[in-house]
Amino acid sequence: MDVTTVSNAPAYNTQTTQHASRHSNQDANANNVNGDVIANEAAVYEKSKPEKYAPDMNKIKEMIAETDRATELLRQLVEKLLLKQGSVAKSVFELFGVGEEFYKNLEADDATILKAQQEISEDGYFGVLQTSQRILDFAKALSGGDPSKIDLLEEAFIKGFQMAEEIWGGKLPDISYQTYDAVMQGFAEWRAEY
Repeated sequence: MDVTTVSNAPAYNTQTTQHASRHSNQDANANNVNGDVIANEAAVYEKSKPEKYAPDMNKIKEMIAETDRATELLRQLVEKLLLKQGSVAKSVFELFGVGEEFYKNLEADDATILKAQQEISEDGYFGVLQTSQRILDFAKALSGGDPSKIDLLEEAFIKGFQMAEEIWGGKLPDISYQTYDAVMQGFAEWRAEY
C-alpha cells in the first residue's frame, strides 16, 4: 500500500476508549492518563492515485547515444577490414549487393578477428545477452514501464526482426536468432511480473 496522504481524522484507540468510558466526566476527545493528555486522533492512510506511465526520454536518448557510439566503433572496424581488402565501397551497406563470394574471401588480421569475437561473445556489446537486454530496456523506456504495452512492443520487435530478415535477404546469422529468443523470453518474463 502506498502512503501519499496522512490526515488527522478522529479515530479511537482501545486504551483511550476504555479510559473514557470509566471517566465519563472527562472530554471525549482527550483523556488524562497518568497526567498525559491522549488525543483521540489517528493517522488515516489514503491509497495513492494510479501511476502515470510516460516514455523515459532521458533513458531513450542515452541508449541511442550509446548505441551510436558502439555502432561507429564497429563501422570503423569493418571499414578498416574492407580497406585492407582493397575494397572501394564507401559503406558496409554498399557491400550487400556484391555477393557471397566477396565475403568468403575476406581476410582479417588477428587483432581485428579478436576484437570482432569479443564484441559478439556472450559478454560482448553485440553479444546475445547485452543486445537482448538493450532491446528490452528500450522497450520498457518507450512504454514508461506500462505493462499494458508489452504486447504492442513485442509485436513491433517481431515485425522489425522480420524486416531485418528481408533486408538481409533471408536467414540471418545464428546469433540473431539466439538474440531473438532471448528478447522473446524477456518479454515473457516482463509479462509474468504482471
